[in-house]
Amino acid sequence: MTPNLALLLLAGILGGCATQPRPNAIEIADPGRLPSAQQGVSVAGLRPCNDGMERTLQIDPSQPINILVHGCNGSTGKFHALAEVLAFHGQQTACFEYDDRDSLMVSSGQMAHAVDTLAQHLDTPKITVIGHSMGGLIARKALIENAPNPLRNTQIDLRLVTVSAPFAGIAAARMCASPALRIASLGLNDLACWLVSGDKWYEITHASGFIQQPGSLIPQVRSHLKVVTDERGTCRRRDDAGRCIEDDYIFSLDEQRYPLVTRASRTTDVEVPAGHVEIVGESGVTPHKLIDVFQREGIVRATPPERQFAFQQLLTQLYGR
Repeated sequence: MTPNLALLLLAGILGGCATQPRPNAIEIADPGRLPSAQQGVSVAGLRPCNDGMERTLQIDPSQPINILVHGCNGSTGKFHALAEVLAFHGQQTACFEYDDRDSLMVSSGQMAHAVDTLAQHLDTPKITVIGHSMGGLIARKALIENAPNPLRNTQIDLRLVTVSAPFAGIAAARMCASPALRIASLGLNDLACWLVSGDKWYEITHASGFIQQPGSLIPQVRSHLKVVTDERGTCRRRDDAGRCIEDDYIFSLDEQRYPLVTRASRTTDVEVPAGHVEIVGESGVTPHKLIDVFQREGIVRATPPERQFAFQQLLTQLYGR
């Protein structure tokens, strides 16, 4: 396989890792359901879940908080709608922002520091970290023992949630780990892989230490909800005749299921038949399946019966249908 072909294949798979930010995101739809924001805090790496200029978090220190982590080619604004869903149920959020071309170890270290810093502003720190796609890899690695830049606060009550994360490595990047190809190309293969995905180019392969040695979760993490998406036969976009012109298949079940992660203690594996983007939603696609899982597993609070109609109205407003 030539380096050019390797680059094209990688660009194709990595270009689909996450949706682009949804335009014209609305403001908080139901602020009365949120805890009263009592404190403005600035934490490196964390910001409100939008693409605006404001970076200060407005939080209630007495309440738990969720941290959302986007995947590759994403942004904090990608999770604006999900933050709205949490807000409707009285739950506050922040989004982790990172450079998609950095090493995943660097990004996970930055995240561990952000969690540590945020915890200092909470009366009784209870934090749920939710990562989608590559964001799931970063989120879990930030919360492992013996990390180069570990989370240090031993008093945090943590929950980890990962969605559609390729814990076994990205299959389309296998050529980046091929010794024969790396030698035969005189380094051009490595360059092509770096041009596509940046400093994380080798970490996302099945052969990397990042994948092969996922590590054990720190004791502060009381549970890991691992949502695996069966993306076979899914479609993201159809033409006027109903034919699929863009599928929603990014990672296989084998890429998402890795025994050292799936069988780890405190980990619950939940499989959902859903596309890679469908599961977290975008304009025109409401993430009903993810909301159902989150409410069943206690990540999102149950919607009171008297609020069901208002919630459906909010979902229509957020996702378009």
